[in-house]
Amino acid sequence: MASDETAFLLATEGMTGGMTPPDEVLTPFEGSYRLRPDGRPSPVFRTELRKIQNLRNAFTCAYTLLTPAAIVWLAIAINHWLGWTVAFVGMGSVFVRYAILNHEAAHRLLFTNRRLNDLVGQWIFGLLAFGSGSDAYRRVHAAHHRDEFGPNEPDFLLYALYPIPTASWRRKLRRDILFVSGAKNFKSFFRSFRRRATLQYGLRTLAGQIIVLTPLLIIGRPELWVFLWLLPYMTIWRLYNRLRAVAEHAGLERSADRRRASHHVQQSLLPRILFVPFNTGWHLAHHVDSGVPFRNLPKFHDALVADGYIPDAMVYPSYRSLWGALTR
Repeated sequence: MASDETAFLLATEGMTGGMTPPDEVLTPFEGSYRLRPDGRPSPVFRTELRKIQNLRNAFTCAYTLLTPAAIVWLAIAINHWLGWTVAFVGMGSVFVRYAILNHEAAHRLLFTNRRLNDLVGQWIFGLLAFGSGSDAYRRVHAAHHRDEFGPNEPDFLLYALYPIPTASWRRKLRRDILFVSGAKNFKSFFRSFRRRATLQYGLRTLAGQIIVLTPLLIIGRPELWVFLWLLPYMTIWRLYNRLRAVAEHAGLERSADRRRASHHVQQSLLPRILFVPFNTGWHLAHHVDSGVPFRNLPKFHDALVADGYIPDAMVYPSYRSLWGALTR
C-alpha cells in the first residue's frame, strides 16, 4: 500500500496545485460556535442543515422529469429554426439537471426513504440520461469525496495540470462541442456488449434509451431522439460538464483542507440556469460536508463565509473570471 502511494506521488508530481490559493489567503481556521476547525458544522447546526425536504424534492423531480417533453412540445409547436435551436441548447441543460439529481441521490439526499431515493435518482434520472441506473456512480463518486486528487480520484486528469495554455483550453472546448469528447464516452457503451461482465451495463443503458424513444415513436417523430436527445448529450452537455467540473476543482491539490481542493465562485442567475442548477455552484460547501442536501448548501455557505472559513480573497467573482485564470 505504501509503495502504491509513493508511486502515485512520483507519477503525479507537479500535476496539481497550480491554482491553489497561497498560504496567506488560506489562514488556519479556528472554528466557531457553529463550525468545527475543519469547517464542518457542529452537531446542532448539522442537524438543521441535513434535513431533507421530501415534498419539495418530489415536485422538483416531477417538473425536471417532464421538462424534456415540454421542450419537445414547444419546439414542434413553434416549428421555427430559432425555436429548434433554443430547444437543442436547452436540452443540454436538461442533462445537467438529470445528472445533478442523480448525484444528489448518490449521496442519499434526494429522499429520506432510501428505496425511493434510489428508484428516482438512479433508476430514473440515472438511467434515462445515458446511464445504467446502477450503483456504480455512487461507488466511484465516493472515492472522489474520500480523497480529492488522491490515487483513486476518478477525475484526476480532468482537474490536473491547470492552468493551461489558452490554445489548449480552446481545443478542449472545441472537442466537447464537436462530438469528440462525447464519442469517446460512448466507446464504453459499445464495448460493453463484447463481454459478459459488462453486458448488463450495456443492456440497461439501451433500455433507458428505448424508454426515451418510445413516446417519440408514438407521436411519429423518432428523429427527435437524435436531434433533441442524443446530439445535445454529445455536445452541449459535454461542454457544460467540463465548464462546471473545472470550476469545481481544476488546478487545486490533495489536502485535508477542503479549501485547497475546491474552488468557490460567486453565483449568478445565468450559470445557475444553464450548468449549475440546484445549488451546485456552492461546491466548496458540498465538499466540506457532503451530507448537506442541495437546498441547504447556500445557508451552509453563508455560515462558512460569515464565520471566516471562506476568505474573500479565494472567491472568484464570476465563472468567466475563473475560466480566465485557468489559462496562462
